[in-house]
Amino acid sequence: MIVCLGEGLVDLICERPVGSLVEADSFVPRFGGALANVAVAASRAGAEAGLAGAAGDDEWGSWLRERLAREGVDLRFFELIEGEQTPVAFATTDAAGESSFQIYGEAIAIAVASVAPRLEAAIDAADALVYSSTTLATPDEREVTLRARELALERGARVCFDPNIRPNRWGGDPRPAAEASRALIEGSFVVRTNRAEAIAIAGVDDPRRAADRLAAMGAELAVVTLGAEGAVMRGACEAEAPAPEVDVVSSLGAGDALMGTLVAELAKREWDTARAAETLEPALAAAAGACTRWAALD
Repeated sequence: MIVCLGEGLVDLICERPVGSLVEADSFVPRFGGALANVAVAASRAGAEAGLAGAAGDDEWGSWLRERLAREGVDLRFFELIEGEQTPVAFATTDAAGESSFQIYGEAIAIAVASVAPRLEAAIDAADALVYSSTTLATPDEREVTLRARELALERGARVCFDPNIRPNRWGGDPRPAAEASRALIEGSFVVRTNRAEAIAIAGVDDPRRAADRLAAMGAELAVVTLGAEGAVMRGACEAEAPAPEVDVVSSLGAGDALMGTLVAELAKREWDTARAAETLEPALAAAAGACTRWAALD
């Protein structure tokens, strides 16, 4: 199973272009949360995927759990926490299709920390672990995340790292997230970043050079996505692929769709790096599909 460690939450999306959050006049509730999105994308791509995390034991939490179950995501390591509220994110998109959001609630950290008693069982069930820097921002969730990574490496599960830098989780400053991510490249089977993340982590100003640098830092496969230009892969397999041309509505969740599909396609190929180039086209297609709708998932 591909075990995704992280959050599920509710995206409240303004489904029209606006310049800022205060210009929005209505919001539509949609399924969200980076690692929940990854788990669903992996499941849709044909992999066995599970989510290790939690939400509040409230109406929104029940709504998320039902949606995850409907998508075939394994929920053995996901719980609804009594007395906690499921976090919500208000999301907007500008005229260029670029999305931004503001998360309300601290339940992400609480949700990840709650996985601790189930962590060894989750990693025992894992063929691969997917995680991001989002769950490194506070001490308790960082402890669980780093322990999950350590267990995965000890037990031979593939470690799949998507830095997914979110400055709002780091006090508005992306530099600590990039620094924390830099320390976790070594030992990863695959590291997936966007252009800006690759440059920040690798410390070079060209995304292809950054991909080379990520591989040199210890990623078996380094994948850097380039938006409309597609993606590059470096390391044990070197490849590039263009992105499908689509009319972009919103970029929200495109990276999550790509990551989930990428790891599912790698799993289908039994993690054979000689065939890794074959995974770029379906992963980019999933990301492009996400860009044609307001929410990460339809």
